[in-house]
Amino acid sequence: MTTTTERPRSTAGSDFAELNRRVTRSGLLERKPAYYAVRLSLVSLMLAGGWAAFFLIGSSWWTLAVAVFLAVAFTQVALVAHDLAHRQVFRTKRPGEISGRIAGNLGVGMSYGWWMDKHTRHHNNPNHDDLDPDVAPEVLIWATKSAWGRRGLKGFVTRHQAGLFFPLLTLLGIDLKLSSVKALIRGDMKRRNLEAALLIIHAVCYLGALFLVLSPLQAIAFFLVHQALFGVYLGMTFAPNHKGMPHPDGTEDYLRKQVLTSRNVNGGWLTDAALGGLNYQIEHHLFPAMPTPNLRKVQPIVEAYCAEVGVAYESTSLLESYRQALRHLHEVGAPLREAAKTK
Repeated sequence: MTTTTERPRSTAGSDFAELNRRVTRSGLLERKPAYYAVRLSLVSLMLAGGWAAFFLIGSSWWTLAVAVFLAVAFTQVALVAHDLAHRQVFRTKRPGEISGRIAGNLGVGMSYGWWMDKHTRHHNNPNHDDLDPDVAPEVLIWATKSAWGRRGLKGFVTRHQAGLFFPLLTLLGIDLKLSSVKALIRGDMKRRNLEAALLIIHAVCYLGALFLVLSPLQAIAFFLVHQALFGVYLGMTFAPNHKGMPHPDGTEDYLRKQVLTSRNVNGGWLTDAALGGLNYQIEHHLFPAMPTPNLRKVQPIVEAYCAEVGVAYESTSLLESYRQALRHLHEVGAPLREAAKTK
């Protein structure tokens, strides 16, 4: 793990402005159409190939192997939708939204509009207890103050949330669908009817394929394996990024708000591919529209600049990032465990 330590601010004005000038001069903010043409083609082939194998194998327990493969394919489609939402792929907004809804709503059954709004709020205030929806107190609790007063099943989950973290990720795929439906019912999104129509088409085609091709027991098994592994893989791409990192109070400037709350994950090309480039979380938060392949190239520039102005910059291994996140969950639940012992 490498971490630069925080020192007093050494420059006047906006520290990010100078970093932005350096990165702009490097040309790394320019789009990479060839890269995305290849990546979108490969991910589309993965998805189409998985479903083709499903229909070719037919009513057989071997389709559970296809469920595993499609869990990987669904996650890669979701990661593509993430890049589309950040306008990394297209220069203009409309083609990105069209492609995003195809990937999100039609591809994996998740509302692109709902997720984009949620993710935008996360980027604006990462790890802020009141403003970041990703750390809002729900099933898991990321701030100790939110843990107090939780009783019953919620209290049990909070007391043991570190151990339950990965099992709970198996429900993430289902939760994305339920949250999408709730957002549609509230009606607080653009193109609501289109979003709803695409989600219905996805559900009809997905469930129709399962129950028309497989026996009822096989269909249920396929659904559970596919959605569980999709949730685990997708959750594991996002968990290392901010979990266990500081929670700001809102007074930080843009550079510090984005860097101090984020964690990079070291690795080679396989890590880059598996995590969709989100392992360069610091660089992604500073430059969300930067194409994924340029994040590796800009990383040394950002790290050197953070050392120059005295901003802590953390990078660690993938396993260590999970340890830190789980350690944080365990610490947050400690007061409830102590309170339970005294009863």
